[in-house]
Amino acid sequence: MIKLFPKRILIIAIFTLTVTLIFSGCMPKESPVKANIEVPAAEEPKELTIYSGRQEKFIIPMVERFEKQTGIKVNLISGKATEYAHRIVEEGANTQADVFLSNDAGILEYLRRENMLAPIDENVLKVVPENYRAEDNTWVGVTVRCRVFIYNKDLIRPEDMPKSLFDVVDPKYKGQFTINRAGNESMVTCFASVNSIIGPEKTLELLKGIMSNEPLILQSHTDVRRAVGSGEVKFGFVNNYHYKMQLLEEGMNNVGVIFPDQGEGQMGTFANVSGAAITKHAKHPKNALAFIQFLLEPEQQKLNDETPIIPGIEGIEYDEYKTADTSLSVVGPLWEETIKLMEEAGYSD
Repeated sequence: MIKLFPKRILIIAIFTLTVTLIFSGCMPKESPVKANIEVPAAEEPKELTIYSGRQEKFIIPMVERFEKQTGIKVNLISGKATEYAHRIVEEGANTQADVFLSNDAGILEYLRRENMLAPIDENVLKVVPENYRAEDNTWVGVTVRCRVFIYNKDLIRPEDMPKSLFDVVDPKYKGQFTINRAGNESMVTCFASVNSIIGPEKTLELLKGIMSNEPLILQSHTDVRRAVGSGEVKFGFVNNYHYKMQLLEEGMNNVGVIFPDQGEGQMGTFANVSGAAITKHAKHPKNALAFIQFLLEPEQQKLNDETPIIPGIEGIEYDEYKTADTSLSVVGPLWEETIKLMEEAGYSD
């Protein structure tokens, strides 16, 4: 015979068990059916904030086309690339930047090493050669810019020009050429690339040789190309698109160009990129991805004087040159070491 509990004892037992479950956190808060229902993600606002280290004349036409095509409102904040990279690190999770645009791969590598970038969808990046993107797909090159010699045809013959970066140390060129200031990001990355190929000792020797020839050091690449075009110096060291820009300078456009280190056994010209990345704490990551995908479309690749990052775009005339056999992801970690080598050689701001 089953012994029944008195009704009063049963009520007390149920009450005690219920209280115990509540305070032990074991009471289910919602039914299993509700827990399995997927709530669709909220649509991102049609907004995008870009921190840009590129000149606005290159970026504003892109932004205006993107806004028109997508309806996404872009907040473009422009300035010096290094300053905005440091700002992203300082702001951390509170940053307003969804996208970072840089004029140099070294700055993008700095943000990657600081763990401030998010991986970009590989399906978007597959159109770009691997040596022009981060090893973990956290940044991608948008255009290519090669280091070239621009020279004044009225002052020096092409056969008398240096054919290699290493030729510039020849004493016959003393006081006859100009370079950008050491604080320019692309100058650091250029010599970091050289460092990755020949090592720090030979890189220091090269830098000391260049500085012993007393180059005219100017504030920007624009200043360098104009000094060459005006005849202030015989030649200078700039990104290749600056040569194309100088050809448009009336009265100062009798200039030529040489891609250095193209001979057999020579390292090839250094190829840097302007690039883009999605920040790790982006508030509008989908819009950010859409913008990067937009930048890599052929229509946008044709909108600037730089070389498209994507090979073989119809209607584009590509220069033929040999590039240095080094990955930009390898160059980034050598930045700090290279800055010290430049300072030791007397090449500093």
